[in-house]
Amino acid sequence: MFTRRSAEVPLAAATNENLAQISNVLIYSAMAVYTLAFFAYIAEWLFGSRSKVARTAAALTTKPGAKKAPAVTVNQAGGTAVLERPKVTVRAAAGRRDVPDGPGAHGGDEQGDLYGRIAISLTVLAFLIEFGGVLTRALSVERAPWGNMYEFNITFSTVATGVYLGLLALKKNVRWLGLFLITSVLLDLGLAVTVLYTASDQLVPALHSYWLYIHVSTAIFCGAVFYVGAVATILYLFKDSYESKLASGGTPGTFATSVLERLPSSASLDKFSYRVNAAVFPLWTFTIIAGAIWAGDAWGRYWGWDPKETWSFITWVAYACYLHARATAGWKGRKAAYLALIAFGCWLFNYYGVNIFVSGKHSYAGV
Repeated sequence: MFTRRSAEVPLAAATNENLAQISNVLIYSAMAVYTLAFFAYIAEWLFGSRSKVARTAAALTTKPGAKKAPAVTVNQAGGTAVLERPKVTVRAAAGRRDVPDGPGAHGGDEQGDLYGRIAISLTVLAFLIEFGGVLTRALSVERAPWGNMYEFNITFSTVATGVYLGLLALKKNVRWLGLFLITSVLLDLGLAVTVLYTASDQLVPALHSYWLYIHVSTAIFCGAVFYVGAVATILYLFKDSYESKLASGGTPGTFATSVLERLPSSASLDKFSYRVNAAVFPLWTFTIIAGAIWAGDAWGRYWGWDPKETWSFITWVAYACYLHARATAGWKGRKAAYLALIAFGCWLFNYYGVNIFVSGKHSYAGV
């Protein structure tokens, strides 16, 4: 019996090591496919810049004293769409303008649209490969793959991509988000495999709990959705400045016109970022409560102002302030957007800053 059990242990260890190696190969393969998707998204934006989008900006907004511009015809993939030049009005209460959403990154160019669809297909493929890498990592350690920053990073980027693809599957107009998302996913995975990589290992005793699956999984999902909202908020600030310049009679640069005119209107971007942040905020509240319950089981106290606990609460307060401000008439628009970015900055520091530079009970496996 002793000999048989001794032989089984090395065999299991070898199997786990092979799974860990397979996981690494899959993560690098996903990075390669994400890179191809990145170039496809670039091609979509480049070919879209050749369309008539750049020439419709002036027609969509009339300078003071200018005559009404005629309807603008924009060729789209598979047909033709006619855009009526809207009357631009500024609403004093909300600070918004009645402008239409842009046609998207492809800008109405058929070839640009083709590259965009190729980019989406590559993103789906990379997502499946990366998901396989996360799954094999979990099998190699026989636990949830969230025990250190490397595992958190690869899971986070997988979930962020999944959120994006999920919105596309729900027929939401978010394809414009693809280039920005994939760029950050590549940076996240590059940081994971070069700086944060940690070999497969078992968890410390405090983490052996079913709350690991509940608390950490919700934290990852919340972070992915907060990230999508932050990207939309940043783009809103650029688009709002662009629309303000047009409304005041200014002439934006050619590059700004070509890029920003294809995005949704600032009002649409503002509404989108608010909705995703508001939708996930209750789940972030549950994440903190679940963490407190887990702390009570693991350490005998529900709250001890550990750095991670403190910054999780600060992040909660920041998003609560944003949602409150966003629902208040005087704080819509840019002011609320700045609060949203501050809140997301708190979330980023809670993860990277606290885990790397601040020691506490939430520090495990070096990083």
